[in-house]
Formats: sequence, structure tokens, C-alpha cells
Amino acid sequence: MSGSLNIERAAFCERLKSAIARFEPQGRTGAAWLAREFNQRYDGRPISVHAARKWLMGESIPAHDKLLTLAGWLRVSAEWLVYGAGSMTRISAVQQDPARYAVIDVDLVREINALNQEHRAIIREMVALFARMEGRGTKR
Repeated sequence: MSGSLNIERAAFCERLKSAIARFEPQGRTGAAWLAREFNQRYDGRPISVHAARKWLMGESIPAHDKLLTLAGWLRVSAEWLVYGAGSMTRISAVQQDPARYAVIDVDLVREINALNQEHRAIIREMVALFARMEGRGTKR
């Protein structure tokens, strides 16, 4: 059993590194970088550099809530990240029908999704304020 678990961890590690490499972070892919970037996006208790190192070395697989955060941040399918099943990339509504959205809007949505939760909340409040100012938003 531990042999198959080691294989699962190693495979997860390779998929994680592959997903990170898609962003071309220019050599900044160490455990400290991963922990910092992950913690900016995760709502729960921050992970340590040691935990990030264990993910990158194939020594452990993150818990479900952390996997979902990783998948969302890296824009990959959670199933692919954990099991290698299905397509690497997930398809969003914007990706399914890009003709409905201007390229600049799609880029803006990606940038907003890359922000941490606190900054995304500020953006949502700003959009709600503008909508209310234009008479389109709901009253709070």
C-alpha cells in the first residue's frame, strides 16, 4: 500500500510542477514562493514553507480544501491535479463562449481571480458601488 501511495504522491508532485510551469514564474518556483502565493489565495490557516516543500517533493498531497485552492489558482482541473484524470485545464464559462467577451474582459477576470480573497472582495464591492451609482445595483 505505501508503494502505491508513494507513486500517487510523486505523480501529484509532477502535475503540480507542470501546472506551476505554465505560468513561467521565471525560476521563482521554490517552496517559499509556493507557500506565499498559495497563502494569498487560501481562506484557511496559512501553510508553512515546509508543507509547500513536501508538496513539491512528493512527500504529501494537500487536503481537499487546499487542492481546490491550488486548482483554482493554477487554472487546472482538481481531478487532473490529484489523480491525473481528464483534461489538465478546466473550462470556464468564459472559455466555452469567448465570442461573448472582449479579450480585455477575459484578461481582467483572470487577473481578478489571481488576487487573494480580501482583494477580490474589494473589487466586488467597487463593482457593486458603481452598479448602484448607475441605478442598476441592488440596494444594501
